[in-house]
Amino acid sequence: MSDTVADTEQQAGAGTPRQPVRGSMADGREILYFFDASHRHGDFAAPADQRTLPGRPPAAELRRDALTGEWVSFAAHRQTRTHLPPADECPLCASTADRSTEIAAADYDVVVFENRFPSFGPHQQDQVLGTGLGATFPAHGRCEVIAFGAAHDDSFGDLPVERARTVVDAWAQRTGELSALPGIEQVFAFENRGAQIGVTLHHPHGQIYSYPYIPPRTLAQLEQARNHRAGTGRNLMQDVLDFEIADGSRIVEHGEHFTVFVPFAARMPIEVHIVPNRHVADLAGLTAAERAELAEVYLRLIRGVDALYSTPTPYIAAWFQAPTRHPDAGELRLHLQLTSPRRAEDKLKYLAGSEAAMGAFIGDVTPESTAARLRDAIQSVKGTPA
Repeated sequence: MSDTVADTEQQAGAGTPRQPVRGSMADGREILYFFDASHRHGDFAAPADQRTLPGRPPAAELRRDALTGEWVSFAAHRQTRTHLPPADECPLCASTADRSTEIAAADYDVVVFENRFPSFGPHQQDQVLGTGLGATFPAHGRCEVIAFGAAHDDSFGDLPVERARTVVDAWAQRTGELSALPGIEQVFAFENRGAQIGVTLHHPHGQIYSYPYIPPRTLAQLEQARNHRAGTGRNLMQDVLDFEIADGSRIVEHGEHFTVFVPFAARMPIEVHIVPNRHVADLAGLTAAERAELAEVYLRLIRGVDALYSTPTPYIAAWFQAPTRHPDAGELRLHLQLTSPRRAEDKLKYLAGSEAAMGAFIGDVTPESTAARLRDAIQSVKGTPA
């Protein structure tokens, strides 16, 4: 296997994801409609947003923590964002004759739109972020919401495989387009699920952030990958994947295109990674066959996580992608990190003292036992209708 993203993508022949139907919202934000493959939508036009909305907020303010070098975005306008509304006031449900929502259509498959209360944006432009004490900068970038379907009470695990594939295609399309915007250093797709995680809307949805800087976790991975390459001449994620497959005890599923495993040094009670078997930088670089398998693998994982206990498990599903312009970006491989603080039926792991202050984690359960439980849970739901 080649270690370079360019070589492997050329060999694999990455397919182009389905393109959305575009529209505009009442305050000028962009909205994009993605459709399931079986949905005939050739005559669909994005309906007009009939609401009267205030103008978009100014960009948030970036400040640098001089002790860590990390950037913090101060977006005071987010204090007024919608917080856990009742179902009949949900802004992600489809619009009706009696109520207009963020989504003007009467029904939809998957919709992506610019966040009304963004942490970054609404503008994108190249800028140099200085390091002087007390300096502030506009938090340029873009924040989008992705709604997984019109059904308010569904979760991702309730989706059919076809809809999961539409979500994967939407992630891929947005990653490619957002990565090309000026000043964007990394695109991050994620889902927060469950009140224990801190969600503000129960409707099944995720978010896509486009950062104007490279976040700390990515910088840490870049450093480890560079050091590994310097010391071994090999790609770090490929060696991690080979190590997990050879050991086998933490493997949850090993497919043609993706491998699912609990990492050797998992920090959370539930932590599982999905890694492509070939080197690929981001979701936009996946082939059609890879996106098809990913939809099935990811859906099985979500259903398996929910089958661990009698009630739905809160989680954060985070897609780590290579940064757009960093000189060492080719060392990083796309992968999912799904984590949950749930350590028992009625117990959560709280990040206190050692973890929150020092970043020094203490495990509550072994990765091997978590992997075994996930294998059993996924086996128990394999008969779930697609």
